[in-house]
Amino acid sequence: MKLLLLEDDDLLAESLAETLEDNGYRIDSATSIREAESLMATEDYALAILDLGLPDGSGLDLLERWRHQGHDLPVLVLTARDTWEDKVVGLRRGADDYLTKPFHEAELLARLHALLRRRSGGGVHGLTLHGIRLDEDTQRVSTDGSTWQALTATEFRLLRYLMHHPDRLHSKSQLLDQLYALEQDAAAPNLVEVYIGRLRRRLGKDVIQTRRGQGYIFVSH
Repeated sequence: MKLLLLEDDDLLAESLAETLEDNGYRIDSATSIREAESLMATEDYALAILDLGLPDGSGLDLLERWRHQGHDLPVLVLTARDTWEDKVVGLRRGADDYLTKPFHEAELLARLHALLRRRSGGGVHGLTLHGIRLDEDTQRVSTDGSTWQALTATEFRLLRYLMHHPDRLHSKSQLLDQLYALEQDAAAPNLVEVYIGRLRRRLGKDVIQTRRGQGYIFVSH
């Protein structure tokens, strides 16, 4: 699952990106509005983390433009502005949640999970579809509700993305785009087949269906 991080503090951005990647997300980072707009125009993000004080403009103005352009992805605002009036303005202009600096990384992760679960319709403790339960906190999966299997980092990223976007056709290139960040070397498309095969061995062959020549679908029921 790929996220956009817009933060002009290099040290904070590097620390956040590392934490998020350790928790199974792929991160594209931007330090300016111009960079963020360019990435948003070409990439597909599940969520954006947005700083408000940026060198080339207001993060809230950018957020408002995104909403007018039809971008409906969840947006978590990071800011040092901590009055309730500032939060109200941010929420009214399109933010889904608001976190003031300094913050604990555990709280940031919890808020991200909550926003993504809300968007996908998942429950409080994880995603459950087609009898498959994914625990996003421990990166484990269960097919019977009691026996849990640990997932590798890539298996977890792929399964989480598919479960957050069920009953939709995903091409190999779309899935690769979610698994690898822009700065990484391009991965071979057959890696998707490899990891789909691994997930099927864990979940059953009918949960993730193949559309020959088109891609894959996670069936929700």
